[in-house]
Amino acid sequence: MQLLRSTLILSLTLVACSPDLLAQPTAKFAPVKPAGDPATFGANIQRTMTLLATSRPEKRNRVRILFYGQSVTRNPWWNVVADDLRNRFPHADLEIENRAIGGYGGPVLINTAEFDLYPFYPDLVIFHVWSGVESGHQEKIIRRIRERTTAEVLLWTSNLRWPSTVPPDGDPQHASVLAKDAQDQAISDLYFRLGRELDCEVADVRTGMQGYLKENNLVVKDTLRDTVHPNALGNFLIAELVKPHLRYDPSFPDDKWKDLVTDVPINDARVQKKDDGSLTLNFQGNRIDVIAAPDDAAPGDAAKADVLLDGKSPSQFPELYYHTRPSPTPVAGRPAFNRIDHRAPLQVETWTARILECDLEKDVLRYEISGSKTGPDGTGDHKQRFVSHSGRVVIEPRMWMVNWSLRYRKQSLPKDYKVTWETRPLFVDVWQSPAVADPSKEYPTVLAQGFKNGDHSLTLTPQTSGKLPIKAFRIYQPPLKVSEEE
Repeated sequence: MQLLRSTLILSLTLVACSPDLLAQPTAKFAPVKPAGDPATFGANIQRTMTLLATSRPEKRNRVRILFYGQSVTRNPWWNVVADDLRNRFPHADLEIENRAIGGYGGPVLINTAEFDLYPFYPDLVIFHVWSGVESGHQEKIIRRIRERTTAEVLLWTSNLRWPSTVPPDGDPQHASVLAKDAQDQAISDLYFRLGRELDCEVADVRTGMQGYLKENNLVVKDTLRDTVHPNALGNFLIAELVKPHLRYDPSFPDDKWKDLVTDVPINDARVQKKDDGSLTLNFQGNRIDVIAAPDDAAPGDAAKADVLLDGKSPSQFPELYYHTRPSPTPVAGRPAFNRIDHRAPLQVETWTARILECDLEKDVLRYEISGSKTGPDGTGDHKQRFVSHSGRVVIEPRMWMVNWSLRYRKQSLPKDYKVTWETRPLFVDVWQSPAVADPSKEYPTVLAQGFKNGDHSLTLTPQTSGKLPIKAFRIYQPPLKVSEEE
């Protein structure tokens, strides 16, 4: 046992000395035994796993996965998990992103999720956050995922931490150790409760790491490069304890996920066809896509159709626009501010915030906002609520991160620094059929996303004569209704 621990520690030392190796961990470690019953792993993410496992060369299913959380979620283990999925399911049309933000706990991520998470509308969210248990922010984020999207959720319990005030081989009953352990146990308790209540998958990283350390005669600090961030061994353990849950098992019941996303083929009786070529579909949900079929028309002669949702152009629905994540602070890589609201209808445009005055010692930050279509739209102070003249931009007090980032890195504001973001549509008023270059892949277009989860009607009316090249409609119906507080 002591020889094994010495070998592991030597491997960790070599990896820690090389940034390249830290980014691409290659050290070999003893196998990991997952915590829990492997026969149950993956039960709550079977829609995603079914899409992956049933992808074939002639039918490549589109699957979108989002990692979200804090700095530990941005550590190299996530790339290992992503690569494992790509290797195991080479025929899936995979889109995997990591939008985690270092240092942001639940009380902050609940704001950034408004532009990072819900508009992205993934099939699967892999999530962990350290803080926001007692305040309820973590639970609100997870509930909103289930209310606003059809995404399945994999929660992973915390990796092990060790306080800087206690030696690596110090007393595990030290008050500082017990305090961190209690915080991490609270996260585990929350995740297992949400797993039961909201049908989330839970990967018990915490228990799995504890068992690994005991079996291999290691201590918590052997998995860390500081007090919280995993080293090569820590990244290896997180990846190896998450991967077994990304498992396909057709014997699991499908009643909890089979109706979340449904396809309605164009020849289905529910699709009403009229002599003018228009198509109408009544449905329940908060998003609808159209899947293109190969078009026999000459190249460049793409079919076009006007889109109506409940008898109106989607652009008339205020909730179908959103502000994107702002460009980053000058240093530290966080968004320049953490939330953008509005109290007047939005339009598609690009926004710019320019700094008028920045005094770090006095904590002064004044700025002006302008939109590419709206034009100059007012000036603000980061300590005060800002409502632009048009009402299209609202920034609450203390949402700005520029002063904090400059103080954190002990730097001054760069000359000509500015912040940009966009207002984007979650709809099209006119559907234009895409070129179907690869018949094995899907070519969906989001017709509308983010409207109230309920009964709706969609109509597509061709702009010219001829049959619209449509294979199917895809309907998304989140499992939970939006709570009253929303």
